[in-house]
Amino acid sequence: MILDTNALSGAADGDPGPLEIIAGAERIAVPVIVLGEYRLGIAQSRHRKEYKEYEEWLREWVAAVTVLDVDRETTYQYTKIGLELKKTCKPIPSNDLWIAALCGQHSMPLLSRDRHFDVVAGLKRFEW
Repeated sequence: MILDTNALSGAADGDPGPLEIIAGAERIAVPVIVLGEYRLGIAQSRHRKEYKEYEEWLREWVAAVTVLDVDRETTYQYTKIGLELKKTCKPIPSNDLWIAALCGQHSMPLLSRDRHFDVVAGLKRFEW
């Protein structure tokens, strides 16, 4: 299962919803895009005082999961999904297009609260 930024944030905050789903997953992966979004979010949040704690949690947690990098193969999925969404006039944010491309590339479902992923053909999304 691939985690979106809101799922990663939920896990970091101890939200039982995503943690329960994550616990039952066969494999957990986090896109490098999500790591960037998460780090930017905690650096700018009202919880900046806890930044070091969140960063330490992230460092330990990421060591236990697969981090998915964008590569040449990802760009094919990105293009395919992007063109399909353009045809249907249902674009999604650029970072989420990359995340959807990684889901397609690795044939993995996504854990996210963002319903706009539902317009991506073939992407299975779980939410809590």
